[in-house]
Amino acid sequence: MDLILWRHAEAEEAQAGMADLERALTAKGQKQARRMGQWLDSQLPDSCRVLCSPALRTLQTAEALGRKFKIHSDLAPGADPSDILKAANWPANKDTVLVVGHQPTLGQAASLLLTGDDLEWDIRKASAWWFAQRVPGDAMSVYLKAVMAADLVVK
Repeated sequence: MDLILWRHAEAEEAQAGMADLERALTAKGQKQARRMGQWLDSQLPDSCRVLCSPALRTLQTAEALGRKFKIHSDLAPGADPSDILKAANWPANKDTVLVVGHQPTLGQAASLLLTGDDLEWDIRKASAWWFAQRVPGDAMSVYLKAVMAADLVVK
C-alpha cells in the first residue's frame, strides 16, 4: 500500500466569528494547490482513493487535483493521527490512498508511520509525503518514498 499525506495549501487567517472549517485558500494557496495537484495527478495511479477533511481549505486543495474525492469527518482539524491511518485502512489497503488534511495531525501520522511514535513533525503547507511498503500489508516495512513541496514542482 502507498499512503500519501498532503497538507492543505496556504489558507487565510481565522477572523473573528469565522469557524475554522470555513477558512479558504489564499491566492498563493490556490497556486500552491494547483502546482502540487498537477504533480500528484501525474504520479498517482488511476485507482488512487482520495480522502479529504471537511474543512473548506482542504476541499479547495483536493479540488486542484482534478479527481473525485471523499469527505471524511475523521480527518477534520484536531483529528488523532491514528484516525488518518484507520480512514486509509493502513496497512491493509491494496489501493494507493491520498489523504488531504491538517497539521499537526499529518506530521504526527508521518512520525507514527516511520518511528512508531506520535511525534510533532512539521509538514509544510501544500507539501506531500509519500509512504510505501516493501512488503504489501506489512506496516513494519514502511519507507518514505518521496517528499515534495509545491515550490519545487516545475511548471
